[in-house]
Amino acid sequence: MDDNVRPMTSHSMLPPVIGAEVLIDRPDIILCDVRWYLDRTPGRDAYFSGHIPGAIYVDLDEHLATLPTISGGRHPMPAAASFALSMGSLGIKESDTVVAYDDTNGMSAGRLVWMLRILGCDAALLDGGIKKYPHQLETGNFRRLSVFRPIIEWPPEFLATADDAGAAGSNKVDVLVDSRASDRFFGENEPVDPKAGHIPGAVNAPFGDNTSDDGKFFLPAELYSRFTELGVSDQNSTVVYCGSGISACNNLLAIEYAGLGKARLYAGSWSQWSRDEQRPIATK
Repeated sequence: MDDNVRPMTSHSMLPPVIGAEVLIDRPDIILCDVRWYLDRTPGRDAYFSGHIPGAIYVDLDEHLATLPTISGGRHPMPAAASFALSMGSLGIKESDTVVAYDDTNGMSAGRLVWMLRILGCDAALLDGGIKKYPHQLETGNFRRLSVFRPIIEWPPEFLATADDAGAAGSNKVDVLVDSRASDRFFGENEPVDPKAGHIPGAVNAPFGDNTSDDGKFFLPAELYSRFTELGVSDQNSTVVYCGSGISACNNLLAIEYAGLGKARLYAGSWSQWSRDEQRPIATK
């Protein structure tokens, strides 16, 4: 089923995280289901089984990353031209407002929201994801007409290299944030990558700690306290990484939501760093 083009309405830009109540008066919003699982369970199957009415499925591997490489990591950023083509094929124009969700506290949907926001597009995470949507779901597939979307290059000020990440961990000015669970950070467990541990000098801020037990984000003031205690400030440079540049986007959005500006993503993350024999590894 194709969606008709909806007229643009006048609204202020969305914050990085919004509640489901915002959707009531916003028929212009494009809902994106970005369910994806580390164990490779197909997110599309979950979408077919039940999604928020009118939502389209966005495949993280197909639309939000390019092919994995040993030197580039498991989810490298796609070329700007590829991202524009993907979004256009999904029916998302650069002027559209997007709200994305998943069922893992914003782990995967955060990647789409962050990518759109750094391009100056209006996008937000649905707080609590599909689990907090209060109405009936629909099954099957929903498609939008494809549109032309111009290429917008990735702003370099929001991206960090491996050298940038190493520098942020080694100097006394910048902050390097590892978004993975603490057992992976301390090298006690590594389910995906060849080596366990973290980049020297990183501080651990598991992305799951941005949300309460019910899956909803803590208030901005609470997130502000969390990240400032780790040294994050709008006066310094913060680099954020995770396993492959996915869940780190959740922390990037939380930092922005807390009023601490936009930090940088090290997209290669641990999947790139741990495969480079020249890079040091810490476990304490």
